[in-house]
Amino acid sequence: MTKKLYRSTTDRKIAGVCGGLAEYFGTDATIIRILFFILLLPGGLPGFIPYVILWAVVPKAP
Repeated sequence: MTKKLYRSTTDRKIAGVCGGLAEYFGTDATIIRILFFILLLPGGLPGFIPYVILWAVVPKAP
């Protein structure tokens, strides 16, 4: 059985992207959120653009 990436409907702060990535990779959502925050620091775009793209592309969990 293959794993599918979904945006989390239970572990979400904004759109559920970090929660969904954490579920997919089997890690804590806080770690993913910290990584996105670190990527936001050097001007914002390295963390903001991937987040928005994932928000648009990854479907919500059924």
